[in-house]
Amino acid sequence: MKITAVIPAAGSGERFGGKKQLKIMGGRPLLFHTLKPFIDSELINEIVVVVPENDMSQLSRELKSMISVKPMTVVAGGDTRQKSVFNGLKAASDSSELICVHDAVRPFVTKDLIEKAVNACRDHDGVIVAQPSTDTIKKVMEDQILETLPRETIWRAQTPQVFCKPALQEALELAEAEEIQGTDEASLLERIGYQVGFVEGSSLNIKITTEEDWLFAEAIYNRLND
Repeated sequence: MKITAVIPAAGSGERFGGKKQLKIMGGRPLLFHTLKPFIDSELINEIVVVVPENDMSQLSRELKSMISVKPMTVVAGGDTRQKSVFNGLKAASDSSELICVHDAVRPFVTKDLIEKAVNACRDHDGVIVAQPSTDTIKKVMEDQILETLPRETIWRAQTPQVFCKPALQEALELAEAEEIQGTDEASLLERIGYQVGFVEGSSLNIKITTEEDWLFAEAIYNRLND
C-alpha cells in the first residue's frame, strides 16, 4: 500500500510572530525535526511539503540537505491550511492509496505513532491521533457556563491524521465547493458520512502555536536529547 505524507508548513505564524516552522531548534529549522520520522518510516513512500510560495526556492534547496531515499516534493500552499492540504493532495502520486497529514509544527511525532495511525486506517476511512482530556470541560456562552461535558467522552485531536485518498479528496472538493472550513481534515470526512477512528497519541506531540508553546518545545527537545 503506497502512502504519501502531506506536511502543511505554509502558515504565516501571525500568532507566533513569525514562521515558526523555520525557527531554529537544536541547530536545524523546526520543519527538519518534523520531517525526520516520516523519512525514517518504512511505511511512508513519499513526502509532500507545502510551504509559503515565496519560500519555495529556499526550502527546496535546504530540504535537499536531508538524507532521504524517498521522493520529497515541495509545493506552494494556499491562504488557509485546508487549501494547503488540498494542494499537497494534488501533488501526491497517482498510485498513493493513503494520505497521512501532519502539522509541520508538531516536531515530536514519532515513527511508532505514524505507523500506529497508518495501521489502524486499514479498518476505517480515516484515523486520527488523539489524547484524552485531563481537564474538566465547560460549554459556555459569553460569560455563562451552560453545562459541564463528560470528560471521558472528550478527546483532543492531534496529527498525524491518515485517510483513504479518495475519501479525503471527496471531502476537500465538497468543502471547497460549499465554502466550508473544517477545523481539521477529519471533520470534513465526518460531515459527509465517512467513518473516522482514532488511536491514542502522546502528550509530547504538542503543536507549537504561541511563544509559550515554544518554551515547552525547547524543554522537551532538551530532555529528549540529553
